[in-house]
Amino acid sequence: MSSLEERDVGVAAAPGSSSGGLGVGAVGAAVEAVAGVAAMQEEVGIRRDGPEPDPDEPPKKRVKVPDGESGKLEERLYSVLCCTVCLDLPKASVYQCTNGHLMCAGCFIHLLADSRLKEEQATCPNCRCEISKNLCCRNLAVEKAVSELPTECTFCLKQFPRSSLERHQKEECQDRVTQCKYKRIGCPWKGPFHELPAHEGECSHPTKTGTELMGILGEMDQSHRRDMQLYNTIFSLLCYEKIGFTEVQFRPYRTDDFITRLYYETPRFTVLNQTWVLKARVNDSERNPNLSCKRTLSFQLLLKSKVNSALECSFLLLKGPYDDVRIKPVIHHHSFSNDTNETEYVPLPISDSVECNKLLAAKNINLRLFIFQVQK
Repeated sequence: MSSLEERDVGVAAAPGSSSGGLGVGAVGAAVEAVAGVAAMQEEVGIRRDGPEPDPDEPPKKRVKVPDGESGKLEERLYSVLCCTVCLDLPKASVYQCTNGHLMCAGCFIHLLADSRLKEEQATCPNCRCEISKNLCCRNLAVEKAVSELPTECTFCLKQFPRSSLERHQKEECQDRVTQCKYKRIGCPWKGPFHELPAHEGECSHPTKTGTELMGILGEMDQSHRRDMQLYNTIFSLLCYEKIGFTEVQFRPYRTDDFITRLYYETPRFTVLNQTWVLKARVNDSERNPNLSCKRTLSFQLLLKSKVNSALECSFLLLKGPYDDVRIKPVIHHHSFSNDTNETEYVPLPISDSVECNKLLAAKNINLRLFIFQVQK
């Protein structure tokens, strides 16, 4: 009898008073049971006396955890780190209220802007505690954690950490949407990057006649001329003898009407030896701007001094030195007199409603005003 059979016999005989009653059939059954267990261990890959696993061998695929149990770690983190307003993972800065509830930067600014329009105190949508730029702070740990979570590339559908997704989609992805290098002469082709060499080798635009190209370039020249006209006008204004500029601060106020409306006004300031005031309004003073997704600001310039003769001026508003709002310069003209001492409301040239919400969420709006007196 082998040593293995002796061990099995000893184990089987322990419960009884004597080993003499153990038959040959019982011994055979014990041996078959041990062999079956060893075979099962070898099938699932946990046999202890086998060779060591190869470190270069790719890891075996994990068995998917049923939905009713713990689920994937990433899916659980999504529900923990998502914004309490839009229920999506933040794409940039993350703010938290005093109780720790998270809000992405866009929703946080939108809540502050809504509270300004409704003349209410902004509150956390989860616990209703007060929120403001002074009461809330950024959560850097959550921002870093979100940046390491995997996300799917919209072009190649592969998984990447969020921190490296933008670089992958702009520079590395072979399926990213790109344009033909001959788009400057009218080629409308758009397609995946890996198809670009084949298209450019067959593109018909390089063989177009000069007459055909002149029509395409004419449209491009029109857009270029508009930009150059703006810059040339600004350079011409900078040559004027009388130029004044100042930092202006728009402060929020409410009208005294039955239905109050929000408007902004600056304190009186002096430029070019004259006293001025700037006013601004939201969505051209519509009744409920908080119910609109599209938000705009418009402003007017008022002359508060008395003048002996007409004062013809050009003026423009730019962003202040400490604000991050994007404003495209637009030059306005007006002839001020004692009878026409205020301009029409003109749009503040901000890019979109997101920029408008940034201004509304701030305590005050800080901009820079330039006034050029036209010489006669």
